[in-house]
Amino acid sequence: MDKDDIMNQGILNRPAATSVPADFTSPAQLYQKLIDKVISYHPSADISMLEKAYNLALSAHKDQLRKSGEPYIVHPLCVANILAELELDKESIVAGILHDVVEDTDITTTQVAEMFSEEVSLLVDGVTKLTQLKYSKDKVEIQAENLRKMFLAMAKDIRVILIKLADRLHNMRTLKYMTDDKQKEIARETMDIYAPIAQRLGISKIKVELDDLSLKYLEPEIYKELADKISSKKSERQAYIDSIVDDVRSHIDEAGIPAKTDGRIKHFFSIYKKMVNQSKTLDQIYDLFAVRIVVDSLKDCYAALGVIHEMYKPIPGRFKDYIAMPKPNMYQSLHTTLIGPKGQPFEVQIRTYDMHRTAEYGIAAHWKYKEGADGKGTSNAEEEKLTWLRQVLEWQRDLSDNNEFLSLLKNDFDLFSDSVYAFTPTGDVKTLPTGSNTIDFAYSIHSAVGNKMVGARVNGKLVPIDYVIQNGDRIEIMTSQNSKGPSRDWLSIVKSTQAKNKINQWFKSVLKEDNINRGKELVTSYCKQKNITLSDLLKPEFTRVIMRKYGFKDWESILAAIGHGGLKESQVVNRLYEEYRRKNKLDITDENVLENITESKEHRLPSKKSKSGIVVKGIHDLAVRFTKCCSPVPGDEIIGFVTRGRGVSIHRTDCINVINLPEDDRARLIDAEWDVQDGKDTGVYPAEIKIYANNRTGVLVDISKVLTENKIDVISMNVRTSKQGTASISIGFEINGVEQLNEIISKIKNVESVLDIERTAG
Repeated sequence: MDKDDIMNQGILNRPAATSVPADFTSPAQLYQKLIDKVISYHPSADISMLEKAYNLALSAHKDQLRKSGEPYIVHPLCVANILAELELDKESIVAGILHDVVEDTDITTTQVAEMFSEEVSLLVDGVTKLTQLKYSKDKVEIQAENLRKMFLAMAKDIRVILIKLADRLHNMRTLKYMTDDKQKEIARETMDIYAPIAQRLGISKIKVELDDLSLKYLEPEIYKELADKISSKKSERQAYIDSIVDDVRSHIDEAGIPAKTDGRIKHFFSIYKKMVNQSKTLDQIYDLFAVRIVVDSLKDCYAALGVIHEMYKPIPGRFKDYIAMPKPNMYQSLHTTLIGPKGQPFEVQIRTYDMHRTAEYGIAAHWKYKEGADGKGTSNAEEEKLTWLRQVLEWQRDLSDNNEFLSLLKNDFDLFSDSVYAFTPTGDVKTLPTGSNTIDFAYSIHSAVGNKMVGARVNGKLVPIDYVIQNGDRIEIMTSQNSKGPSRDWLSIVKSTQAKNKINQWFKSVLKEDNINRGKELVTSYCKQKNITLSDLLKPEFTRVIMRKYGFKDWESILAAIGHGGLKESQVVNRLYEEYRRKNKLDITDENVLENITESKEHRLPSKKSKSGIVVKGIHDLAVRFTKCCSPVPGDEIIGFVTRGRGVSIHRTDCINVINLPEDDRARLIDAEWDVQDGKDTGVYPAEIKIYANNRTGVLVDISKVLTENKIDVISMNVRTSKQGTASISIGFEINGVEQLNEIISKIKNVESVLDIERTAG
């Protein structure tokens, strides 16, 4: 739980008089329940570590109460009990008990490591870092970064996210004590982030409850209506389910199949989703029931299916074999929808006990509790089932744009979407996001197959390459060694992130030489345009900064990225120039610019004030004007240049035109300073900045709003958009000094989609 949640839950130093809820369970009872549960699934467990953790947490949280009035220790104990229900190892449960002590008390992770183990300390630290994430549905950058951190935490140790899910589940169970706004905020975050992750890890036991609780607070009226309607006919529906269960049980027993059979009404969120997707009312949805048959063996699953199909008429197209083709989250079961004796549809799910355990607990069901030298962790077979997580980590590193990352994650990757299954000619099953085509299928086999693809056959027939795959399709990819490789058009056709990445990688590698040359041309052209000497910037001490900033190993890779549009030449050159200027600033200001001013200037006339707000030493009859090349404003270091016939021009000392001034002209430089009265300059001066932003509707309005709110008069504005979708916005306006300018730049940088801002420097 993060600090905001702590304050909103009111757990810090609450008055002792706060009443506790009617269903309050004492910490001692919760702790005993925890111990009983752990011993039930691991009789030989040494509970001394759990007792030590309980006593530490009890002491650390002794002065803290939740907003409900309960002692705060109740929360970590409830989290630990949820983890025990998942039958996790004792290190995970200890971390669950201690998951808030580092965040909310003076205890450190180092102390946790010393008192328990490095393993427990790492788990607590991982959960602490996740609780510090800030989520906002309106801030794409924040949401994307939070998801990135979650995936990294999951990859490091999957137990971190299991503890976080248990933490979130208990917070959702006690959400009624929060304000309405906070309830909706946390419920939205749960629906968007935590429930899908629980689904992807296959933990339906947690996922179902998170969904229902989120719906309760996001759509309270709909939830209440559903609850009332289902409750009003509860006895009637229950009687119907019981009759079907009894009927199914008797036939299964007659067939000699050992099985456990039960029935249930589907959970609220599942019903609500079906109502929305099918635009139906509750009365129009008939398959609200599900009968579950759990058997001993795989053979018994299909035998039970045969018995069921003899008893009831199956609805065509509603049979799914998730045993032969498991879901990506390891879920396996046979699903079939049948017509009941009263004409009412109902669903039957058939699975083994192992499959049922996996369906309820997902990856947690495969976390082996081991002792001694064997260590703790998942088996190799189960590690393979987390390949989707490694895949996310691989391609997220290739995406520096958080908008793109979030879009691909939500729309393309099957964390948040359904999957489609198809077969290779040899019978291998490939799982792809719904909406994928034959190009996606080709790249799912191998990069070389996709790169050499020239066509496809589906179920023996030739199809267009953008044919959308249907479940059960048998697909044969046609390749040719004469193929010139993928087309750039494919990037807009393919659905899967995997295919997009592989196509991009092909273009980057095959066209690298061309991209390098184009990158060189763009950088050289930009430097000429800005009067920058490129050779001064290409020193290892400067280029290393750029390589480190953008994550490239060599300078050619930077040039290639500029060549194919991954980086803007202005970004790279400006950063190089910034490093160069930082190193050479003192030399340029104090020596290079002033050292050649003639000795006679040491005996100048007294300084004279100019109407322009500039004091020029030794000059009082010449006109003083500001240059447009660098637009100096009060607060900038300035210098004068005696022109031929046009008076004195005022430049910033870091102006490129001054820096690149020929030696012969340096003698014409002269000291100048701002004429400040009472510590202030009351005039206004022109300034110009250039903004680089991802092109989106409204970005110009948002930037203009910042200027308007700060009463800035805009003089000029020019906007250009590149083919890569990057907007360059040049804005000229009047300002009273460098402090105000820096404040404006800082505020514009906070506008969504703004990438970089540079001030015109020459």
